[in-house]
Parts: sequence; C-alpha cells; structure tokens
Amino acid sequence: MIDFTSFGFTVNIALFVAAAAVITYAGVKVSHLADELADRTGLGEVVAGALFVGASTSLPGAITSVATAWQGFPALSIGNALGGLTAQTLFIAVADIFYRRANLEHAAATPVALAQGLLLVALLATALIGSTIPAIQVFGVHPVSYLLPVGYVFGLLLLRNVHQSDMWRATVTDETREETSDASESDDERSNGRLWGTFAIYAALTALAGYVVGEASIALVGLTGVSQTLFGTTFTAIANSLPELVTAIAAVRIGAVGLAVGDIIGGNAFEILFLSLADFVTPQSIYRDMTPDDQATGLFAALMVLVVLLGMMKREKRGAFNIGFESVFVFGLYGLSVLVLFV
Repeated sequence: MIDFTSFGFTVNIALFVAAAAVITYAGVKVSHLADELADRTGLGEVVAGALFVGASTSLPGAITSVATAWQGFPALSIGNALGGLTAQTLFIAVADIFYRRANLEHAAATPVALAQGLLLVALLATALIGSTIPAIQVFGVHPVSYLLPVGYVFGLLLLRNVHQSDMWRATVTDETREETSDASESDDERSNGRLWGTFAIYAALTALAGYVVGEASIALVGLTGVSQTLFGTTFTAIANSLPELVTAIAAVRIGAVGLAVGDIIGGNAFEILFLSLADFVTPQSIYRDMTPDDQATGLFAALMVLVVLLGMMKREKRGAFNIGFESVFVFGLYGLSVLVLFV
C-alpha cells in the first residue's frame, strides 16, 4: 500500500484538492445518470431515486470511511460520516440563497421530504444510541450496525408508501414546485446498457477519488497534528460532499427544488450507513471510538435537519436576508458545531 505520508505536506494538499475536484465533477455526472436510471428501472421514483442517487453521490464518503477505519483511523472515519451530515444539511441553506423566488423550504415542502428527514433522524438516533453502549457485539460487530441497513430499507419502503398513498399533502401555492418523474419524457437517447456503463465509469472515478481523499487525510493528520475528528468532520466531509452542493445549486437554478432538498436529505440517510460499513472492518466496535465531540456533531446534525423540517411545515415565503428562518438557524448551528470541535 502506498505511504502517502512520504509525499510530504504540499503534495498531499495537492492530492486532496485534486481528488475533491474529481469527486465534484464525477459526482455530479453520476448523480444525473443515477436520476435517469432511477426513472427507467420502474422501481418507483422515491425508492429508486434514494437508492441510485443517494448511494452514488455518497460513494466517495463511504470509501473514505471504510478505508480509514480499516487502516486504524476510526476517529477520521466517524468524523467523515457525521461531518457529512452537517455539511450537506448546510448545503440546503446555501441552495436557499440561490433560489430567489421564495424560501426553498416553502417551495420544496412535500410529505416525502418530511418523511425522509424523519427517517434520517431515526437512523442517526440509532447510531448515537450505539455509541452509549459500545461494548455489545454480535459476531464481532455491534448490533446497531445490523439494524441500520434494515432500518434504511424499511424506511425506503415507508417513503414509497407515503408517496403512493397520498394521505398527506402540502398546500399548493404560487411558489410550490412539484417535480414529476417519467422515463417516457426523458430526452436522453442513450440505451440502458450505455447508461449503466457510463454510470459505472463515473462511479469508479468517485470511488477512487474517495480513497485518495481518505489516504491524503490520514497523511495530513499525521503531518499537521490536527485531530482526526476535527479534520474528518470538516475538510474530509466537505470534500466528499461537494457533489451534493453543486447538484443542489444547479437544481434550484432550474427550479427543481424537490431535487435540491430531497436528494440531500435522502442522501444523508444513506451516509449514516458509513458507520455500519466501517464497523465491519474494525477489530473492535467503531462505536467505542465515538467521542463526545462526535456525539455532539451527530446531535447538531439532527437539530439542523429538524430545523429544516420545521421550516417546511411553517412554509415561510420570505425571511431574513431573503432566506427562511430555518436557513439562518442552519448556518448558525453549523458554525457552532465546528466551534465546539475547536474548543
């Protein structure tokens, strides 16, 4: 295995930035392809979209968390997973700045988006409970790591039911933007086989870049003396989350507000599975290495998501700085979460 520490500080910074750029470019490409494939599979817009788009955009982060945990850097792995939640929720507030017609949460409020947020908080709470009883193991793995994938799949089925039953509905206003998903309306003439091939190429690029981000992060932690938790929660997590930021901004610019909000919240739910994956490659339960700082980051992430959901329920058309009150609070909570790590 290549020792990235031998490359020195400057080269590792360059590798980190280059890998982040690849993740951004290839990640956006793979998310668009995943969205198209989700329309063509016939699995249903909600389930297929969460599976393909959420998994594909989260691939770099998953590779980073698993690779760093496997090499004995669990704090970096945990920081990347939980820091990705706070960073990507922050991106909803950033996208709100770029959507000028109304507050983003007002325009994108749907029962499915609310259910996605609640699923995310439930999975995150399960992971945090695991960190309070880390000594329990079944076949060398914490029971929570078995429960998280099961809960995720159950949540997808629940989302599909919410989408199909139409028992709850957000009031339609002049600023409401509803997305429809129909493969027959696609203007992409490529065959399914070619789409899958292109998807695999870009997914492989993002996976390789995620590995490089992880290795460069390990080297930079060693070279600078910065804590694994701080570096993983901020720099590594943001680098792996850049596709969601670019996709969200691009989506709101064309009025696809549901894509901007729904895919970020849905992708966040998938990110919690990073902890489960990492737990399978560590000699002891990864929850043993979850510190109070990590738990605080997880709680900040849950609070940020709940604030976004409250914004969807209140549906304020205009707010301070031309963004919703929820976006203002999300910016503040993210800054506070980073400050907590420093002090």
